[in-house]
Amino acid sequence: QVQLAESAGGLVEAGGSLRLSCAASGRGFSSFAGGWFRQAAGKEREFVASITWSGDKTYYEDSVKGRFTISRDNAKNTLNLQMNNLKPEDTAVYYCAASNRYAYGSTWSAESEYQFWGQGTQVTVSS
Repeated sequence: QVQLAESAGGLVEAGGSLRLSCAASGRGFSSFAGGWFRQAAGKEREFVASITWSGDKTYYEDSVKGRFTISRDNAKNTLNLQMNNLKPEDTAVYYCAASNRYAYGSTWSAESEYQFWGQGTQVTVSS
């Protein structure tokens, strides 16, 4: 069993940056794929970014490509999301997730691929 806890989000002006971290406890995290999702008010939760267990491959939703970077530190059991050039439309509750499943060719972009979730943290970008 893996427990995930996101760091505090915050309020930032458009064009600013914010770094989210997700601390994992329990066994196995270093062999799990990791992902970040977000849910804006009144909308469905959506994929943001994912990373393989080794960190050798990353995947991004189109609107965040070039602005967000997902990374991980398996020695510290952390999953990170560096967000630059933030826009008001990035405002949402952000969730980290971990997946212990492997499917050839998967990009871990579907919620159904994840078994473990954090509680979420609010990120608000003002215009």
